[in-house]
Amino acid sequence: MSDVIRLLPDHVADQIAAGEVVQRPASVVKELLENAVDAGAGRITLVVKDAGRTLVQVTDDGTGMSPNDARACFERHATSKIRAAEDLGTIRTKGFRGEALASIAAVAQVELRTREHDQEIGTRVTIEGSRLRGNEPCATAPGTSLAVKSLFFNIPARRQFLKSDGVELKHVIEEFTRVALAHPEVAMDLVHNGQEVHRLPAAADDLKPGAALRQRIVHLYGRKYDERLVPVEETTDFVQVLGFVGKPEFAKRSRGEQYFLVNRRFIRSSYLEHAVRKAYDDLVAQGQHPSWFLHIEIDPAQIDINIHPTKTEIKFRDDRAVYAIVHAAVRRALGRFNIAPSLDFEPEPALIAAFSGDLPRPATTAPLPDAARGWRPQDLPGRPDPTGWQQLFDLGSGQAAPSDTEATQVLPSQLGDESPGERPVFQLHGRYILAQLRNGLVVVDQQRAHERILFEELLRMLERGAGPSQTQLFPRSVELGAADHALLSGVLPDLRALGFDLEPLSGRTLVVNGLPAEAADQDPEALLQGLVEQLRNEQAVLKNERHKVLARGMARSMALRPGRTLSTKEMHDLIDRLFACGMPYATPGGKPTLVTFGLDELDERFER
Repeated sequence: MSDVIRLLPDHVADQIAAGEVVQRPASVVKELLENAVDAGAGRITLVVKDAGRTLVQVTDDGTGMSPNDARACFERHATSKIRAAEDLGTIRTKGFRGEALASIAAVAQVELRTREHDQEIGTRVTIEGSRLRGNEPCATAPGTSLAVKSLFFNIPARRQFLKSDGVELKHVIEEFTRVALAHPEVAMDLVHNGQEVHRLPAAADDLKPGAALRQRIVHLYGRKYDERLVPVEETTDFVQVLGFVGKPEFAKRSRGEQYFLVNRRFIRSSYLEHAVRKAYDDLVAQGQHPSWFLHIEIDPAQIDINIHPTKTEIKFRDDRAVYAIVHAAVRRALGRFNIAPSLDFEPEPALIAAFSGDLPRPATTAPLPDAARGWRPQDLPGRPDPTGWQQLFDLGSGQAAPSDTEATQVLPSQLGDESPGERPVFQLHGRYILAQLRNGLVVVDQQRAHERILFEELLRMLERGAGPSQTQLFPRSVELGAADHALLSGVLPDLRALGFDLEPLSGRTLVVNGLPAEAADQDPEALLQGLVEQLRNEQAVLKNERHKVLARGMARSMALRPGRTLSTKEMHDLIDRLFACGMPYATPGGKPTLVTFGLDELDERFER
C-alpha cells in the first residue's frame, strides 16, 4: 500500500489557517486596528469600501517599520510583542501570536506602506495570496498604511458566504467601536464608500479616564447617551473597575451596548455578564437588557488570554473575586445615584392627581379608527372575511380549537345569534379580552393578538411593495448610531413599502416625513429604535426571509402595550381582525395569542 499522508503546500496551509483568524471583513478591521494601537498611533483612519469586500485600509501615525520588518511581518509567527512563552504573563499589547498579517495576506491582495519617523524613505510591500509581488523603497508619510483589497479573491466559496453589505458593515462598525472605546486617547476616523461614518477626536491629556470614556461614548452613540450613564468606579489591590452603566429605564429589548474591556482588550464573558445583570435585579423587567461600558484593569499574570484565536475570551485566575468586585461596583453605583429599588406602595391615583393636577394618560399605541385613515384592513388583497369568528370555536364536543379545514366546514346555522356589536366582551387588567363563545369563553392577549394582526398585514404590504402612509404634520429628525444607521439603510426600500417616508439628511440622521398609517400616533424615534432592536439579532439574506424579519420587528414595535384601555368597539374589531388572520392562534414568534375554556372544563372546576 502506498503512502497517503503528504505535507500541504505552504499557500494551501496558509489559507486553511487563515480561516481561524479571518472570518469576514470585520476580522481584518480588528487585526489592523489593534496593530495600529500597538504601534503607538495617536490617530488612526479606517477606510472601507463595499463593507470591506473591495477594500479595508488602516492608516496610522505610529512608529512605522524598517524595510526588513516590513517584509518579515507577513511571515507566520513573526511578532515583535513577545520573545518567550513566559512573556504572556506580562503582555499588555493586543497582538502577540504573529498570525494576523500572514492570515490576511493568504486570502487577499495586500499593499503595505510604512516609514519610521527618523527616516526619509519608506518601504512598499505588495503580497497576493501569500506570494510576494513587490518590495521596494517609496515615499510615504511616517507611520504605516496597510490596504487589504479583494478579500477572499482566491477562495470564491468563502466570499459567497459573506452577508449583505448592511450586515457586514454593521460588524465592521462594531469592531471599530470596540477599539475606540478601549482607547479614547486615540483619534479615530471611519469612512465607508467615501462617506464619513465616525470622526472621533482624541481625549485631552488633562481629562480623567472616566471623563475621557464618557466623551468617547457620547461621540459614538450621540448626545442623548450623556444623561443615560451612571459612573462606576471601584479600586482594590487586586482589580480596578472604571466605566459606566446605563440607567435601568433605558434598558432595551435586545443586546446592544454591552462592553467588557479587560486591560484595554474587548472580551466576552457570560460570567461577568451575570455579575452585572445580578446588580440590576428588580430594576429592569425580564427580557430587558441594560447597557454597560466597563474597563477592568488587572495584573496580566492573573489572566490567560491565549485560549481563543480571536482573543475575545480570557480566563481569570481568581474569577470569583473579579465577579464579586464587578457586581459590588455596579450595585454601589446604581445605589449611589438613587436608582436602587425602594419600597413602593403604589399610591392611589387620586393622591397622584391631587399633587400633580392630572392623572397619567394611557399610552396612545392603539390603531387609529379605520374610517379616520380612509382605508380598512379588509380592503387589503387576499384578506379573509373577519365576520363570524365564533365558528372557529365550537366547543360542544369539549375539544380545543378545530383545524383550519374543520373551521371552514362550519355551517352558518351553527353560529351564535348575536350580532357583532352585541357579542359580550370584557377587558381584564388592560391586558386580556374575555369573550363568550357558544360553549365556553376565549381569553385573548391583546398585545399578542395585535402583533399577529400587524405581522400579516405588514407582510402583505411588503409583498405588494406599497403600504398606506400618513404624513407627519411636523417632520421629525432622528439621529441613529452608526451601526443602526447602516442596518436601516440596507432595508430602506422595504421600509418605504411599509409606509415609512424617510429622507437621509446628513451623516447618521434621518428625517421622518411619514409613518405607516397603523403607527401614525407613535413616536418616530421610538418606533425606529424598536425596529432596529429586532433587526440586530435577525440578519436574513433571502428576500422573503428579510420581509418576515421586518414585518415581525415592526409588528412587535407597533403592537398594543399592556395597560391600554380599549372600548367595546375596539375589542370587537381586534377579535374580528385576529380571526381573519391566516394563523390567529400564535404570534410570529410562536407564542399563543389566546386560550379557550369550554363549559365542560369549567363544570369540572366546580365539581365537589
